[in-house]
Amino acid sequence: MSEIRVYYSSVSGCLKTKKQQQHILMVLDGRKIVHTDVDVTQDPENKDKMRRVACNDAALPPQICNGDQYCGDYEGFLNAVEEEKLTEFLKL
Repeated sequence: MSEIRVYYSSVSGCLKTKKQQQHILMVLDGRKIVHTDVDVTQDPENKDKMRRVACNDAALPPQICNGDQYCGDYEGFLNAVEEEKLTEFLKL
């Protein structure tokens, strides 16, 4: 069973980041793809986990993974949606 996790920030001061996060959630909800939203600002361990999965100590939200498999960031997500390869991107 897949567990899509979207790492996001509930207190981002960056409008671009907020819009990216909203777009990811809107697409997943619209396609009825079950996902768990993980707020990296609520627990430092969430941010650490996001960065471990992304293999990037400087990774910022939004980031997407399937279990412990890293799927990508917003740019990768957007490309997958535009190319109609979201299933492959999400490793479903």
